[in-house]
Formats: sequence, structure tokens, C-alpha cells
Amino acid sequence: METSLEKSSALAGASAGAAQPAAKVQRTVYSVLGAISFSHLLNDMIQSLILAIYPMLKDNFALSFGQIGLITLTYQITASLLQPLVGIYTDKHPKPYSLPVGMGFTLAGLLLMSVAPNFGLLLVAAALVGCGSSVFHPESSRVARMASGGRHGLAQSLFQVGGNAGSSLGPLLAALIVIPHGQRSIAWFSVAALVAIVVLTQIGRWYKQHPSVRKARSQAGHATLSRNKVMFAMGVLILLVFSKYFYLASINSYFTFYLIDKFHLPVQAAQVHLFVFLAAVAAGTVIGGPVGDRIGRKYVIWVSILGVAPFTLLLPYANLFWTGVLTVIIGVVLASAFSAILVYAQELIPGKVGMVAGLFFGFAFGMGGIGAAVLGQLADATSIAYVYKVCSFLPLIGVLTVCLPDLEGKRAKA
Repeated sequence: METSLEKSSALAGASAGAAQPAAKVQRTVYSVLGAISFSHLLNDMIQSLILAIYPMLKDNFALSFGQIGLITLTYQITASLLQPLVGIYTDKHPKPYSLPVGMGFTLAGLLLMSVAPNFGLLLVAAALVGCGSSVFHPESSRVARMASGGRHGLAQSLFQVGGNAGSSLGPLLAALIVIPHGQRSIAWFSVAALVAIVVLTQIGRWYKQHPSVRKARSQAGHATLSRNKVMFAMGVLILLVFSKYFYLASINSYFTFYLIDKFHLPVQAAQVHLFVFLAAVAAGTVIGGPVGDRIGRKYVIWVSILGVAPFTLLLPYANLFWTGVLTVIIGVVLASAFSAILVYAQELIPGKVGMVAGLFFGFAFGMGGIGAAVLGQLADATSIAYVYKVCSFLPLIGVLTVCLPDLEGKRAKA
């Protein structure tokens, strides 16, 4: 493994002007990518498990939709506020063993949620899980880039697909384990957190020995845009992330309620439909990064955000069969966006891998949390069906992709 890392470092040095043999090329460290993707699966499985048990918590604690949204808001805002700060700090001061420490916060939140006797402690448990995510995502995204061997889109997609696969497993496991056995069975999933801590400790050792830990700037992209153009492009990307994650909040937090309300499905059947949607998201995530490496990330962003609009506009008017079909299409198409957006942003701001990852993961979580709270209040005031009619227009924001500069073209001319 060290040989691969040395070669990766050598190519970085060559791009900066050092004389290195042409034979020394970067190699993708698939063992590390596999381990960090597996850890992402466990981390996001735990998080989606919490989302999937909302119907049970609603009944157990007599919660309103607004209170359900507040749980998501607490978790998402905790993560979103801390992630950019973690990324900025670790860009300057890498902390290889912060990954297992972050998972420890998630473990604590999971155990607290399994025994929480009231709504207040549910919020504390959600905040602890959010703290764990605030450490995990920017640092694990950095690890994925370090192990990419220059194939940044592929690495981010492999990393993301682990998280999305874990997100899809949460509702299924909730239906099979938590719903039948009750709140205390949430603690059984502490085993997954402990496994993740062990794996992340091994990744931390690899991370610590990586020769480019203090040379992040030499491994970043090569964008040459002015500061104003970079800031404008970042603003466009943030709006695109807003449209994606605000819409996803309507699915992640309220799709089971929508199916129960509109089609009178039992809770477990509705959670299986949510699992199918999240599995489609996991499948779509694999596509965005490698395709972006090949044809350009801007084209992937175009298709994944604006291209999903016809399907979201049809969803509120579909019967149960077509609802299942449309949600699979929406999941596959929309999921391809984030890896492309994240790598595009890292190429806009060379040398700030952790900051960019923390900003976009944090903003995505924040939008998910705000979206859940706002949409919960809207559902209380109107109906779940109305929420989906409003959200169906969000992907039209994807038209703003036309404003993004063509970074691949600029590098080709350089």
C-alpha cells in the first residue's frame, strides 16, 4: 500500500514542476476506498434508521409532524454547522484518528435514543448523532480523495454509494427489527457502530502514514478562475444542492406518511417502498462520479438536477404502481448529482478538500433539516399530498447549471 502512496505523491510533485520518471503514475487504493465506503454504509445506516422509526416515535410520544421535523432539524443543523469548521481545521491540522472518535458520538446518540423517555432527550440523541456526522463526512471524503489515484469522481461515487446503500438499509431494518420489537431494540445497532470504530481506526493508521497529509494543496484541482467567478460558481452549486436536498427531505422524512395517507398502506409496507427509493439512490450514486470523470461534471449536474423535473412533477398525480416506478427513476437520476457537484467544487478551490467537503455535506444536511422542519409545518397546516405538489417544482432550479464555467475545457486549453 505504501508503494501506491509513494507513486501518488510522486505524480503530485511532477505536476508542480519536479522532475519525476513518467512511469510513476497514480494508482487507486481500492482497499481504502472499500473500507471508507463500508464505514459510510454503517454510519448512514444508523442515521436512516432514525428517520425510518419516525412513525413509531410519533405514536410512542404523541408527536406532531412539526416535532418530527424538529428532530431532523436538530440532527441536520448540528451536523451542518460543525462540518465546515471541522473541514477548515483539518485542512491545516490533519487528525487521522478523528474518524473513530466521531463514530463514538454516533454510538452515544444511538444508545440514548433507545432509552430516551421524552421528546427532549430524543433531541439530545439526535444532536449527538449530528456531531458524529460532522466529523465523519469531511474527513472520510478527504480519505476518499487521497486514495483516488487521480480518479476523483470515481472515488467520491464509491464513497457516496456506501452511504446511500446504508441509507437504503435503515428503513428495511427498521421494518424488520425496530418496529416489531420497540424503541429499546435500537440499541442492537450499536454493534454496527462498534464495527465502524474498528474499521475507522485502521483507516486512521493508513491516513497517518500517507506522505501527502501535509501536501493537500498539490493534490487539488487546477482551476484558474478569478475569485469573483469562483464565488459565483459556488453560489450556483449551493442553490443546486438546496434544490436536491430540500426535495430529498420530502422523501426521507415524509414518504412513508404520504403512502399511508394516500394509498392506506401499513407502516411496514410503506417502509419497504422507502427502502426501494433509497436503493435507487444508492444505484444512481455510482453513475455520477465515473461519468463525470469521462464526459465532464457539468453535464452530469445538468442531467441529474434539471433532468429529474418531469418525473417529480408527475409524482403527486400517480397511482401506487406509478409512484413506485417514478420514485425509482427520481432516485437514480437525482443521486448522480452530489459526487459531481462535490468534485467540481473541490476543483474550483484547490487545496481546500476538507473545507469544501464540510461545506457541502454540512449544507446538504442543513437543507435536509430545514426542509424537514418547514415541510412538517406545511403538512400540519395543509396535507402531505400538498407538500409533494409544492416540492415537485424544486428541480427546475437546475436550469442555473448554465451559469457554471466549463472547468474541463479550461484545463484542456491550459
